Amino acid sequence: MTASFQLDGPDHFTAGAVGPPGQRVFYLQAREADTIVTLKCEKEQVAALGEYLGGLLARLPAPSPPADDKRELLQPLEAAWAVGSLGVGYDADRDRILVVANERVESAEDEADEEGESPPETPGGAEPASARFAITRAQAAAFVERARLLQRAGRPTCPMCGEPKDPTGHVCPRSNGHVVART
Repeated sequence: MTASFQLDGPDHFTAGAVGPPGQRVFYLQAREADTIVTLKCEKEQVAALGEYLGGLLARLPAPSPPADDKRELLQPLEAAWAVGSLGVGYDADRDRILVVANERVESAEDEADEEGESPPETPGGAEPASARFAITRAQAAAFVERARLLQRAGRPTCPMCGEPKDPTGHVCPRSNGHVVART
C-alpha cells in the first residue's frame, strides 16, 4: 500500500521539472515541518492546476501577503508516487485552498503482458493513495507563476500543428511528413 499525506499548513508548495526540454520529468512538491512530499506528475497537470488556481484566485477577495519567491524543488527529489488526478477546493473558514492529488493506479488492461493476458486480480483492490495540501492564496499565486514559467521553458511549438518541436525540427503532419525546421 502506498502512503497518503495530509499537510494542513505547508510552508512550501511548488512544481518543478528535471531534465532537458522534451525529456523533463515534472514534480509537485510540498513541505510542512520535517515532512517533504514529492509527487511525479505530467506537464499538462502542472499547467492545468496553475490555470485553475489562477481563475480561482481571480474570484476570491484580495489576496493574503505574498509568499517568498523561492519556489525551486527541494532535495532529496524522490517521488512517493505518480499523480493520476488532481482536485481543488476552497475552505472559506480557514481561507485555504485545498489541492488534492490522487495516485495513478494502473488498471488490469494497462498491465496486460506481451501475450495480451491480464495479470491476476489482487484481492481487496487497494485504494489509491492521496495527498491533501491546504495552501494559502499567496502560495497558490506563487504556484501559478511557477507553472507559467515551467511552460515557457519547454520546447517551442510548431506554428502549423501546435506540436512541440525538437532541436532538429519535427515531422509535421500538416506538411505531408516533411521536416519543419526549428525557428
